[in-house]
Amino acid sequence: MKSQISKLISTDSGLDTLPLRAGAGVIFAAHGAQKLFGWFGGYGLEGTAGWMTSIGLEPGLLMAILAGSTEFVGGLMLAAGLLVRPTALLLTVTMLVAIATVHWQNGLFMSNNGYEFALALLVASAALVFRGAGSFSADRALHSQLTQ
Repeated sequence: MKSQISKLISTDSGLDTLPLRAGAGVIFAAHGAQKLFGWFGGYGLEGTAGWMTSIGLEPGLLMAILAGSTEFVGGLMLAAGLLVRPTALLLTVTMLVAIATVHWQNGLFMSNNGYEFALALLVASAALVFRGAGSFSADRALHSQLTQ
């Protein structure tokens, strides 16, 4: 069990992921807070659930909880550097769903509600799946404790 956890949180040293984790983490957490709590001008859980139902993501409430929770909790975890690889994988899938169901038909550019921004978040998340949390992360600290 200890070796499985160690593999899951393993990461190389480096500061390259710190700005990526912090920036993407804040953005994801804020978008999740919009969906779940109505913060930052969002519609909250009820409004998000209704919108998801209207675009064919059923059941809307469950989809809103899943997307909002993945973004909010996942964003906080990215920023902290905790379980970065699995968290980033979930966020990558979330962005694939957003692109496919909401943005693809509008083309690339954000000015037309296209997939430009979701693609940028997808790429950042995918990079973290491959790279891991890096230095100054909870994963690095936990991995050090497990391998002593």
